[in-house]
Amino acid sequence: MTITEIHVNLRDEEKLKAFVNITFDDVFVIRGLKIIEGKEGLFVCMPSRKLEDGTYKDIAHPITNEFRRQMETQILDEFRRLSEEAAGNHVAPGHGGFDR
Repeated sequence: MTITEIHVNLRDEEKLKAFVNITFDDVFVIRGLKIIEGKEGLFVCMPSRKLEDGTYKDIAHPITNEFRRQMETQILDEFRRLSEEAAGNHVAPGHGGFDR
């Protein structure tokens, strides 16, 4: 499975740094991933829903750790590229992404 598009919508919030949509093989999209600034740095949260007990459960997620790492690496690389581009252009956060 190949990631063919990552669309990053930068946010200027304390912990929420971006919303992400990711497309696989130009035929399947997952919307609503988040890039969060945690105590140990940036991480990617999968789309989730709140359960009755107040906990959250992922709606979609990678099955293997290897594929999770691949996704996270590509998503965070694109986030950093767009963040640097926005900072260099002194542009307020908006959106961006790549197509392969």
